[in-house]
Amino acid sequence: MISRIDLRGDAFPVNGIDRDLLPRAELDVEAALEKVRPICDDVHHRGTAALIDYAERFDGVKIDRVRVPAEAISKALAELEPAVRAALEESIRRARLVHREQRRTDTTVQVVPGGTVTERWVPVRRVGLYVPGGRSVYPSSVVMNVVPAQEAGVGSMAVASPPQADFGGLPHPTILAACALLGVDEVYAAGGAQAVAMFAYGTDECPRADMVTGPGNIWVAAAKRLLKGRIGIDAEAGPTEIAVLADATADPAHVAADLISQAEHDPLAASVLVTDSEELADAVEKELAVQVAATKHVEDRVLPALGGRQSGIVLVDGIEQGLEVVDAYAAEHLEIQTADAAAVAARVRNAGAIFVGAYSPVSLGDYAAGSNHVLPTGGCACHSSGLSVQSFLRGIHVVDYSREALADVAGHVVTLAEAEDLPAHGAAVKARFDWKVPEGK
Repeated sequence: MISRIDLRGDAFPVNGIDRDLLPRAELDVEAALEKVRPICDDVHHRGTAALIDYAERFDGVKIDRVRVPAEAISKALAELEPAVRAALEESIRRARLVHREQRRTDTTVQVVPGGTVTERWVPVRRVGLYVPGGRSVYPSSVVMNVVPAQEAGVGSMAVASPPQADFGGLPHPTILAACALLGVDEVYAAGGAQAVAMFAYGTDECPRADMVTGPGNIWVAAAKRLLKGRIGIDAEAGPTEIAVLADATADPAHVAADLISQAEHDPLAASVLVTDSEELADAVEKELAVQVAATKHVEDRVLPALGGRQSGIVLVDGIEQGLEVVDAYAAEHLEIQTADAAAVAARVRNAGAIFVGAYSPVSLGDYAAGSNHVLPTGGCACHSSGLSVQSFLRGIHVVDYSREALADVAGHVVTLAEAEDLPAHGAAVKARFDWKVPEGK
């Protein structure tokens, strides 16, 4: 059901872990680029007409408009099951508690008397928030996208989610209801690369955005890569992944359940266990057999995910080696189920989010921990962060020097300009003074 990689003894690389040694999905974003390029170009040139055509081609539904009517959003909330509404409201409340504390304040530094540099934090003007559809419905991703954008002070935001044939070409009603709970009334029935292109270029229905965030499949990730620069992105968030670093103290039933919880997302989802206990590995395999038989989505998602090359059990000689492995893997979600889990977690450098101990499963973070579940995948956690308020803010330096403060440093500016063979830079300073700038100043 799940493969093993034995890195114990001499098999552990002397010069550190090569990421190619570890389980990883065969996701070729570069190859996907060539498939999404004509789609994005088509949306650029034909706008809404192209989006309507792609809804029929990719989602199997005929629509006559892309923007969701306001009454459909209100209706979805009115008809939302009370228990689901209560759960979403609690998820929103907890997310706000965490993300509100991420707000940044402007800072001013007096470099010299009369010379200050202020860093202003300014939200992006408009964002497009992508919420996946297809195999599952993700109202939680509405929460994870919208809350940090709102707390950052973004003035204009729109949600895009694929049209559903079962719901008359609208996004899933639970997604629409989540938008209503958050006060978002601009929603589009568009999915995949075409939704990213809609936000990047704008259409007659949808104004252009400055940034696109949210998880998605390889086509969404490829479109983000293609259009990055024209539009800001959070990260290339592809199929989900979980890594569990565990020792003999871990409960194999917990570990197996958590591996399955991510495998049920997608046949390309990655579930990886890193352990120094062969006994735990054996016990987890037995638990997988039992729990998989009792779960849903077995044939179309769970078994392909667990059996794919992106999933596996990695055996190491100790937790020190385990830390090297998980840092090299840079998982989207990393669970630490070891003795003194908090201390081990504090030593991790590369992960989208870290879940400490037996009672902090990834599922908690997916819905109601207060953390954000829009996280970097595919090893990108070694250089990228999860979605947060900071994702929607830009730091702008404001330089304010008096005549005297500029005069004090003018000589250094001129010297450096001449050292770089850019004399006009120095001349721009000299032009402000009718005396010779003192040497060394």
